[in-house]
Parts: sequence; C-alpha cells; structure tokens
Amino acid sequence: MYKTYEVRKALLKPEIKGLWDGSVWKNAAPLRINNYMAAEPEHKPDTQAKLLYDEDFLYVIFKVEDNYILATAEKYQDSVCQDSCVEFFFTPCQDIKTGYFNIEINCGGTTLFRHQLSQGVSENKVTEEDFSEMQISHSEDKIIIPQRNTPTTWTVEYKLPFNFLSKYARIDKPKAGVKWRANFYKCAEATSKPHWLTWSVVDKPKPDFHLPEFFGTLEFL
Repeated sequence: MYKTYEVRKALLKPEIKGLWDGSVWKNAAPLRINNYMAAEPEHKPDTQAKLLYDEDFLYVIFKVEDNYILATAEKYQDSVCQDSCVEFFFTPCQDIKTGYFNIEINCGGTTLFRHQLSQGVSENKVTEEDFSEMQISHSEDKIIIPQRNTPTTWTVEYKLPFNFLSKYARIDKPKAGVKWRANFYKCAEATSKPHWLTWSVVDKPKPDFHLPEFFGTLEFL
C-alpha cells in the first residue's frame, strides 16, 4: 500500500523550464498519481511526477495530461485546490509526528505553502520572503476562466531550497540513506470533472489529503 520513490542526485541542475523530457530529468524515474479517493471519477488525468536533489535544493516536476482546466486563484496562499492543481505533502524526516509541509500549486503557478502538525493544528504559513527563494515554472496562464475543455498537457516545475525548511520543522537534509515521508496528489474540486488522485493509497472513503499516516517514503540515493 505505502509506496517508495528513490530520489537520485541531480547530475546537472534542472533549468526550471518545465522540460519533462529534458536531458537533466532523464536520470529520474517517474511516479504515477493514479489512485483515487471517494467514488471513481469520470475523469482521471494522467499525472506523473519526478524528483531530483543536490546539496541545496529538492527539484520537483509534474506533468498532467488533462481535458478540463481551471485556474482562478490569484495570489500566494490563496486556496488552489478548487483549481486544476498538483500537490506535494512531505515530512522532511521519518517521524510524521513532527508534522508536514503542503505545497499546492495550480496549473497557472499560484501556490499555497504551509507547515502543520495535522490539518489546521499549529499551522504555520511559509512567509513570502522564504517563498521568494523558490523558483517555479508553469506552462499555463495564471488565470483560466472559464474552464478550458480541450486536451492539454501541462507542467509545473520548481526547486525547493533546504535552507528555510528548518525554520518551520525538523529536517533531515537529503543525502544517501536519508528518508522522508511524502505523498503526491492531483485534484480539481471546482471543475466540471472533480477528482482527488493520490500516489500512495489513502484508505479513506472521503477525500482528504491531510493524512500523513498514509504517506509513502522518499529514499535519497
């Protein structure tokens, strides 16, 4: 049930241009976000992610093959889960009792980034100053209203600096042998084809991504 993903060290630094098939990312195996919560949705966009790391950053890229795309959130820390959205929840060590970060980014690049012990408990928003140290690439326009109903492959890519994570939580800095707990999600709650997809299975009937007990494992090589 609980999956493991091996995070390889980057041979070269990704350019953060959304180049899913670029030479830098060929060293990273893709993971698939293809489990679902609640009833099986009518639309399950093919969603994949890859990760790499180096001394300073964790690199994350998502690719989504979608048919119904919406982006309404306008500013940092707005709720983006209603939009066409990809999410990365992670505990930067193996002890989920220390809480987790949730990075939620819609197809237009608008981001929500927080740390909490559990949903709504000791919630701490990552500051705009810290957030500014990230670099995000997104393939779609910031705002897509009304919903676009045409086949589209969209990407989100970013680099996550390790240096500010320790302000919010315990972090075991990645190196060979280090393990984190994590899950990856795809959602689009306010579209005409809502869905809640997960990488590691979440065994609950009601959609809820804030369940670290179902996180899989990231193993750094």
